[in-house]
Amino acid sequence: MRDFFEGIQYLFEDILFVPLNSLRFMHSWWGSNAINWIFIIIGMVALVYWVLQLKKFNDNNEENKDVTAHSYL
Repeated sequence: MRDFFEGIQYLFEDILFVPLNSLRFMHSWWGSNAINWIFIIIGMVALVYWVLQLKKFNDNNEENKDVTAHSYL
C-alpha cells in the first residue's frame, strides 16, 4: 500500500508540478503569479457572463417568482 502512495507522490512532485517549480524561483513577482492572475481574469469573465444571463432572464420575465415556485420556500 505504501508503494501506491509513493507512486502518487512521484507523479505529482516529479512530473505534474515541474512547471510550477520553475515559477517558484523567479525574481519577478508578476511572473511568479501569472497563473493566479489568469485564474482571476477567468473568474471575473465568468461572473460578468453569469450576471448578464441573470439580467436577460429577468428582463424576459422567464423566472417564476411565485412563492410556491420552489419546494424549499
